[in-house]
Amino acid sequence: MNRKEFNTFCGTFPAAEHVVQWGNSDVWKAGGKLFAVCGWADGQDAFTFKAGEIAYEVLQERPGVRPAPYLASRGIKWLQQFDDNGLSDAELKEQITLSYQMVTAKLSKKKRAEFGIPDPQPASRQD
Repeated sequence: MNRKEFNTFCGTFPAAEHVVQWGNSDVWKAGGKLFAVCGWADGQDAFTFKAGEIAYEVLQERPGVRPAPYLASRGIKWLQQFDDNGLSDAELKEQITLSYQMVTAKLSKKKRAEFGIPDPQPASRQD
């Protein structure tokens, strides 16, 4: 996935907002809450997303994936794909989707309605 494909994908989520900050990083938020970032790592695009407990432990063992700098050091479960050898495009899209769902699930019902964000699916487990 490249930066353009990342931005196009993130823009498909309800109430997704794009800002450029943190040294020209593409930052995506929903309801004012961060769910994905594309920045730089050694001159390459690096994709950062929130992860559930199990995904955080398992995916960081994959080549090209690590705990996200700055976020993970604060005890927050975020991962960064910093190399093309990490996740496939389909896997990365799945993780970004789960990140969006985890972040928006924590918004109040009123806030989700205000932003047009669907209620979380009760059967899905996102930790």
